[in-house]
Amino acid sequence: MASETGAYLRKWGVVIVFSILAGIVGGIGAIAFRIAIGIVHELFFGKLLPVVSYELAGLNVGYVLLPTLGALVVSLFIARCPEIRGNGVPEVIEAVIFKGGNIPGKFAVLKTIATAVTIGSGGSVGREGPIGFIGASLTSILARWFNLSREMRKLLVTCGLAAGIAGTFNTPLAGAMFALEVVYMGAFSINLVPIFIAAVTGNAVTMAVLERAVEIDIPGGIAHTLPELPFFFMTGLILGTLAAFYARFLYRVADGFSGSGIPETIKPVIGGLGVGLLGMLFPAYGIFGIGYEGMRMAFYGELAVGLLVTLGLVKMLATALTVGSGQSGGVFAPSLYIGTMFGAAFGAIVSSLFPSLGANPAVYALAGMAAFFSGMTQAPLTQILMVTELTRSYAVLPAVMTSATMGFLTARFFLKGESIYTLKLIRKGYRVKTGKPVILETISVGEIMTREPVYVTPEMTLFEVEHLIGETGHDCFPVVDSKGRVVGIIGVKDILKKSSSLKRMKVRRFLRRAYGITYPTETAEEALEKLMAYDQNLLPVVESPESRKLVGVITKRDIYRAYYRGLEGMYID
Repeated sequence: MASETGAYLRKWGVVIVFSILAGIVGGIGAIAFRIAIGIVHELFFGKLLPVVSYELAGLNVGYVLLPTLGALVVSLFIARCPEIRGNGVPEVIEAVIFKGGNIPGKFAVLKTIATAVTIGSGGSVGREGPIGFIGASLTSILARWFNLSREMRKLLVTCGLAAGIAGTFNTPLAGAMFALEVVYMGAFSINLVPIFIAAVTGNAVTMAVLERAVEIDIPGGIAHTLPELPFFFMTGLILGTLAAFYARFLYRVADGFSGSGIPETIKPVIGGLGVGLLGMLFPAYGIFGIGYEGMRMAFYGELAVGLLVTLGLVKMLATALTVGSGQSGGVFAPSLYIGTMFGAAFGAIVSSLFPSLGANPAVYALAGMAAFFSGMTQAPLTQILMVTELTRSYAVLPAVMTSATMGFLTARFFLKGESIYTLKLIRKGYRVKTGKPVILETISVGEIMTREPVYVTPEMTLFEVEHLIGETGHDCFPVVDSKGRVVGIIGVKDILKKSSSLKRMKVRRFLRRAYGITYPTETAEEALEKLMAYDQNLLPVVESPESRKLVGVITKRDIYRAYYRGLEGMYID
């Protein structure tokens, strides 16, 4: 009993120590990244802009050059490491589920530099996702240094993500929940402990150095009335629909750039040029960079309805051009900006049509922000907690809960369970669904499959298969042709009750027409669903749908074993 107690205390001692270290590392990474953005921004907007400024029809054409030049610099980094494109959160999910928590150090360094240049030069992206990625990548390096177990690496990478997000907004609870909702697809009770510790530590480190974590300026003392709740319900429906549309639109733009035939080094430059033209038209409203200044104007009622809608649409296009052209940066802050603009516009309309309600557009701006972000990321709890922590008040909680929940559900309906993050993973060949806190969703087929399986050929007889069953103890085999391609499966069910004369016939005569296969990039959950759907005990694992080359097999026993091993690692209890 004493030895068990000692082992338990030692295990948790290690977890807590490394959770604190993850928080420190994530906080330091966030600070370094924000300083880098500040230096680049000063270089482009403080030093370069006065030199290239040129007035034409009341517009400063010099603004066009800044994101264009920044994109040209970023394209040089992309040429060395194409994986640095985008916001970084999908890469964290990929590392945790499919790569055992491993994020290459080179990836982290180049991602930091490229994103700092993108944002600092005016690219319409956010720093939050990349900051979370930086925290995750640094803790991945830390875990490798100490040769920690695979499950500990995965947990610490999640802790690093939480620390970065928490430090960015001064919202430790929301930072922890973001990591749990987006990476683990749900809240696991024991995992809350190390992730909360990392989030609180990361937030403390950031605040100790920077004093002010986030530049979102929200008015104090705002509230709403009970009769307004139906309008917040409508806000969620509208913004959730818009979020689903925009998530797919972003990747359509990316696909357009990808299939255009334009040289890879030129694509970011074209995107930067487009952002420069848009930002030139609205230089003071947050189209360039993160956009917090524009959000402040919306919260304080300084923008008319027409301008609010226009800015929301322009920010959508500017962000799509930045991300779609292959530059590095997040969609976290742009989604907050877009939701704020459309929410404030809707609130102003409600206030005008129903003056007796006393509607405050600032509350609708918060509700719109929550609804759009929840729809895009499929992480409603994160946004509900974040708004509460940012406002330091529960007065707007019913409004935010209503809009965030409806935004989440509406977007989930249109996106069919995907999010802005998992849509990117699908394009890389990984299949992950949001909103399912299932352990098997965090385990890939490639991680647990048998890599040198026993198989049979179409020219073997049923007698030979029967002998192989007795020799190996297996009850099912993939059938592979001379080129290594899977052409079917055969097992005990196909041989039972067959006469001796039939058993002399070749396997190709008895191949089942309908059978399931899987891929290394699918999750164990998907493999189990296929096993059940096809009533098989074994799934051939093939390289790709095109080649159908056999690379392994996976059985129900493999999946059950992985489930219980996952329980031990995921809950670290």
